[in-house]
Parts: sequence; C-alpha cells; structure tokens
Amino acid sequence: MDRRGATSSDGEDFSVLLINPNTSQWVTDKLVAHLHGLLGAAVRIDAVTARSGAAYIASEESFASGSQAVLDAWRLREQEQAPPGRPPDAVLIGCFGDPGLQELRARVTIPVLGLAEVAIGAARREGCFAIVTGGRAWKPMLQRIVQSWGWHDRLDNITVIDASGADLAADPKGAQALLAQACRQAAAPGVRRVVLGGAGFAGYGDVIADRVPVPVIDSVSAAAGALLALREGNGGSGRAPGSDTRRRRR
Repeated sequence: MDRRGATSSDGEDFSVLLINPNTSQWVTDKLVAHLHGLLGAAVRIDAVTARSGAAYIASEESFASGSQAVLDAWRLREQEQAPPGRPPDAVLIGCFGDPGLQELRARVTIPVLGLAEVAIGAARREGCFAIVTGGRAWKPMLQRIVQSWGWHDRLDNITVIDASGADLAADPKGAQALLAQACRQAAAPGVRRVVLGGAGFAGYGDVIADRVPVPVIDSVSAAAGALLALREGNGGSGRAPGSDTRRRRR
C-alpha cells in the first residue's frame, strides 16, 4: 500500500484509516483533500492506496480485486504496528460500492464505513431515492449491493454516465455538467434524494446542487458526516456540511 496521500496532525484524538482500493493516487489525494476540508483538525486521516488491482474500479472483476486490496491494506497496517500500537478509531473505504466492507468488518472490532452504505443509508431515511454514478457496469453491481442490504424498497432508479469516474474526473467542469443533467434525470416524481456516488466526484454534489430540483447527497461528504458523528459518539448519521446539499433558492 502507498502512503503518499497520508496526512496527520499532532494532538488529534480521533484517527481514520482511509483505504483507497483503486491504484490511482490521485483518487486518494482527492479524497484526503475533500475530507480534510470538511473535517479539519477534528479527525486525523491516514490514507493508503492499493499497490495492485484496478486504476479505477468499474467491473465485477476489479471490484473483487478491490475487496482484496482492502484486506491487504489492513493486514499491512497490522504488520507495521508490531508490536501492536493504538489502532485507528475507524476505517473508511474510499470507493463507492464499498468493496471489502463486510469482509473487513468480520475481521476487526472498530467501525468500518463505506461511501455507498453511508450515503445510500442517509438517502433512504428520507424516502424514495435515486443513485447517479459513472461507468455502465456499476448499474447492475449497485442494484445487487442495494438489494443485499435490503434497501431496494425505496430505490427508484440508478442513472449512470457511460464514461467511468476516472474519465469524468479528467474534465471536472464537463463532468459536473453531465452529472447535473444525470441528477435531474434521476430526480423523477417521488424521488426525495439523489445520491451522487464516486470517490472521484468528491465535492461535486456541492457544486451542482443548484442545478438539481431535489437535495443531492455527495457520497464523500456523507462519509465525512458519519466520521464526525462517530467522533462525537452518536453512531454516525452520514450528515456533514455538503452531505445533503439542498437546492439553493435565488
């Protein structure tokens, strides 16, 4: 695992191990920057990037390799902390779809959070919801994931952009325009929230909020809210500044 994206600050009392199951360092850097912007000094982030696997997870095969990367990251951290030191207070899996979430939870006693579970959970609490993300292969994958959690009862639709998250992230302004259009399309009658999912889209929910007729939940911002809630001891609601971005009235 690559620790080049790690940030730390002396005196912080709540630490998070951020695991990026993709091999792209830019994804790790973007996650760290956005989380740090929301969390500030409240949370220390120690970030690792997968050494092997997919540059950007966008298929069942790369999802499986990402799951293994999450377990490898935890195993490496344990090896580096021999003799055992203080473990992190929580783990955040930095990929929408949460590869390795259940597998890691079965091995550790600390909270393990995933971008998808936190954001979709927050949306579902508000009623009917939709999901927008990049990469056509993600649609059946997310349908399977949401059904496995028993949350499909309130899922209205999954709208995907043909381009992958990596392709979209290469052109932020163009990506934001496409994602705003997709979110408007996803906001069908009865939909109360739209989840914008993707590590590479961190913060985009805030940017496109006034272009969408219903509140947008940015998956990375929602994870920041859940981490703050864990730090404060109330279990993690998935809310943070920008996590439920309401349309601004002008």
